Amino acid sequence: MWRLILTFVQLFSAIAIVLLVLLQRGKGAEAGAGFGSGASGTVFGARGATTALSRATAILAAIFMINSLALAYMGTRATEAPKTILDEAASGKPAPGAGKPAPPPASAPAGTPAPAPK
Repeated sequence: MWRLILTFVQLFSAIAIVLLVLLQRGKGAEAGAGFGSGASGTVFGARGATTALSRATAILAAIFMINSLALAYMGTRATEAPKTILDEAASGKPAPGAGKPAPPPASAPAGTPAPAPK
């Protein structure tokens, strides 16, 4: 159950990090302003969006890393190996749900011929 919850948190944080990184302006965005594309900074303001988006990215990156460590820890914990029927037979314990052993087949009377193989 925990593994499923942590996997959803991992997926959400990964998608959110990608979207936040794509929303941020790159370092070379100021070079494009000289050619007429300077209006891209007016949506969020000149500095306000950069700090808010970068702070949100840093928080999500920390969540992503802690979640990755938790998933890695859960994945490396020793789990009990599944037991097969042969393992049960080798240990001498009856398998769960096994009732009384079947009685041996009744032997045929001493003068009757063996049935022909089909």
